[in-house]
Amino acid sequence: MLTGRAPGALDDRMQTPRAIPAPRKPLPAGVPADLLTRRPDVRAAERRLAQATAKIGAAEAALYPDVSLTGSLSTSASRPGELLRASSVSWSWGPSVSIPILDGGKLAAERDATQAQRDEYLVAWRSSVLTAMEDVENALVSLSRERLRARQLASSVDNYRKAGDLSRAQYEAGKSSFLDVLDAERSLYSAEDSLIQSRVTLAKDYVALAKALGGGWDAPVDASRPEVADEAMGPRLRSQPAAP
Repeated sequence: MLTGRAPGALDDRMQTPRAIPAPRKPLPAGVPADLLTRRPDVRAAERRLAQATAKIGAAEAALYPDVSLTGSLSTSASRPGELLRASSVSWSWGPSVSIPILDGGKLAAERDATQAQRDEYLVAWRSSVLTAMEDVENALVSLSRERLRARQLASSVDNYRKAGDLSRAQYEAGKSSFLDVLDAERSLYSAEDSLIQSRVTLAKDYVALAKALGGGWDAPVDASRPEVADEAMGPRLRSQPAAP
């Protein structure tokens, strides 16, 4: 989903065993206002709000009289030489006024509807901003807690490894049973497994924070290359039926 491709497109790359990613560089969280320019969902909600606000002005202007100037020019010449004769040229011009008397109620209702739609998009924009801030805050807290947990698990692994070495040394010296060695190794393997799972969670939290911050969307979109290119859509001759 993050790469924008089907799951099967990454099979060859995922078949190669690799270590768990361990991100080192911290992500710049910035200030909350930066999300307004980075998050695509917030930007889309803001543009929908701007569009709805512009429609209010158009609906308000439709309530007032519309004044326009119109004109026409025609000729009755039948030959090119008669085009410049004044007797063959006729013209007219004048203003026209359109007053919305009978449609005033309809236009007022349309204005009220556009205002209500603007309010709807305003609430949606606020909700998207709050959702973006919530995503960032949750990702920051999860990443911080998992880093602390990973450090604690790494310390536990070191301690269990030392305990295992000490237990084996005591067994070789005849001071303990082999069951104590097995218990120490089982505790070590359990701690190592928890540490691996914590590193996986840490990498996922790092990706979640990058996604919440709107990372990867800083580059401008190339509108000259459309996603869908229709071919053979121009005018063409109708196909003729085949001769019997």
